[in-house]
Amino acid sequence: MAPPLRSATLTAAQARRIAVGAQGFHEPKPAGPVTRAHLKRLIARLQVLQLDSVSVAVRAHYAPVFSRIGPYDRDLLDRAAWSHSARSPRLLVEYWAHEAALMAVDDWPLLRWRMQEYRHGRWGVEIVKKNAKLAESVVEAVAALGPSTAGQIEAYLESEPRGRKGPWWDRSETKWVAEALWSAGVLTTATRVGFARHYDLTERVLPAEVVDRQVDEADAVRELTLRAATSLGVATEADLRDYFRLGARQVKPAIADLLAAGHIERVDVEGWPAPAYLRAGQTVPRRDRGTALLCPFDPLIFFRPRVERLFGGFHYRIEIYTPAAKRRFGYYVWPFLLDGDLVGRVDLKADRVSGTLQVLGAFTEDGRDRARVARALATELQSMAGWLGLADVTVGHRGDLATELGDALVS
Repeated sequence: MAPPLRSATLTAAQARRIAVGAQGFHEPKPAGPVTRAHLKRLIARLQVLQLDSVSVAVRAHYAPVFSRIGPYDRDLLDRAAWSHSARSPRLLVEYWAHEAALMAVDDWPLLRWRMQEYRHGRWGVEIVKKNAKLAESVVEAVAALGPSTAGQIEAYLESEPRGRKGPWWDRSETKWVAEALWSAGVLTTATRVGFARHYDLTERVLPAEVVDRQVDEADAVRELTLRAATSLGVATEADLRDYFRLGARQVKPAIADLLAAGHIERVDVEGWPAPAYLRAGQTVPRRDRGTALLCPFDPLIFFRPRVERLFGGFHYRIEIYTPAAKRRFGYYVWPFLLDGDLVGRVDLKADRVSGTLQVLGAFTEDGRDRARVARALATELQSMAGWLGLADVTVGHRGDLATELGDALVS
């Protein structure tokens, strides 16, 4: 067992080990089938699985689970997030927990204060404010229809007699209003089909005790800050704020309360420009562990300034919106964690027609042993391909690692 921290100063290597371990990469992967219990434990550690619509390889919320516990049945996560039965109650719910993310159902009341802030939506606030009547109609439509897409809601309202309701709004406004009601907590996601959100009344989706629970903003923010500290292991104030997208005015008093209560400790980290906070009782792992492909929205790396601090200047940006000719590494690039350090990156695409996981580009960080990185990366790519139901891994010509990786895959 690693010793507890005894110094108020951490080396950069110690901070990195703590951070990687806190995210679950030091844990052994399940020997048998991945179960709901495995998923529940992982969510308790990570708190959030960010959602994103890009599916060039696999949708973002599936990837962090694979990265930590290996190949699993994605239906397990789908059922936990978007279905409910007496035997298997809903485990996850969607909300603005980081960005749009899956979080534990029981934690939904911790974000009531944000629902109040977003009572007119997160975006398009003026559209929502001027359409109060449409908001009432959307709620009535969902109550009548059950789980419905914005298009289904719109079609239902269009079909109402003109004398009663009638199409008195701009067609695009229904989606804005439905999203605003989702942000306000009036509606939530009952299910997704083809990744399209089906809205329903929150009280029909979540347990009554969850919907009825009231949590004061200060108490909620304090709890969220503590959870961020636990998930991150060691973190600056900016890191803690980013995990649940909290404001400085909220987090500063929360940190002071948690310090006073002994839940976190203030430490300095070698090379970090700001003080850091460590979860009380945190141990420092003796060695670097953790090997995985990380999607761009993995909780270990979704705050880019922290990535650079933790991993020796590893500069990472998603280049989806960068013109192809100006991309440095590729469209959808996955950093590669090897023994607790970021040593390379690959631009991946799942070609389901040909049944191949395509490596469009493969790159190593300066000073890394290319042959070693290629061997370890080949193993992870083969595991990922099998998980996605793809028969092969192919490697293109871009990047300094391409040749060695191609050789490792056929050896």
